[in-house]
Amino acid sequence: MPLEMQTYLQKTWRTIEQRVPGTRFNFAFWEECQPRRSTYPACRAVISARNQGAQFEGPMILVIQHAYYLHARNPSDDDTLIDLADEMGLDRERFANELHSRETRNALMEEITLGQRMGAHGFPSLVLESGGAYQVLPYDYLDPRVVLKQLT
Repeated sequence: MPLEMQTYLQKTWRTIEQRVPGTRFNFAFWEECQPRRSTYPACRAVISARNQGAQFEGPMILVIQHAYYLHARNPSDDDTLIDLADEMGLDRERFANELHSRETRNALMEEITLGQRMGAHGFPSLVLESGGAYQVLPYDYLDPRVVLKQLT
C-alpha cells in the first residue's frame, strides 16, 4: 500500500473516531503489519466460511473487522484468516484449501459483478432492491432518519 494511502486511511480512522461515538481503532496496525490494499483475501475468507455453513458468514465478517481494526492483525494475510477461521471453530484445513480455490474465486467475482450491477461502487453501500430494481440509498451513521425517510 502506498504511503499516501496509508496516511489517508489513518486520517479517515481518526475522523470516524471523532464523528461516530464509541468507535475506536488500533493504530498499531500501521506499525506492526504490512498494509496491503486488497479486500479480496478477506472476501474469499467470508465465502470460505459460508461454505461451511451460512451461519458462519456474519461471524467471519465480524472477526475479520475486529482483527483489522482492533487487534492489529492483517486480514490480507492468509495466516491471519486461517487462524481466525480456526478460532471460530471452522474446519481449518478445509477453510485453508477453499480460500484460494477456483470455486471461491469464481464466487467472489460473481458477488463483485452483482454489487456493480446494483450500483454499489463505494463501500459500504446501502442498496434497496424492489421488484428486481436496485436503488443506492444515502445514509448517515448518526441519523437513521436519513434512510427511514427514503423508505416511507
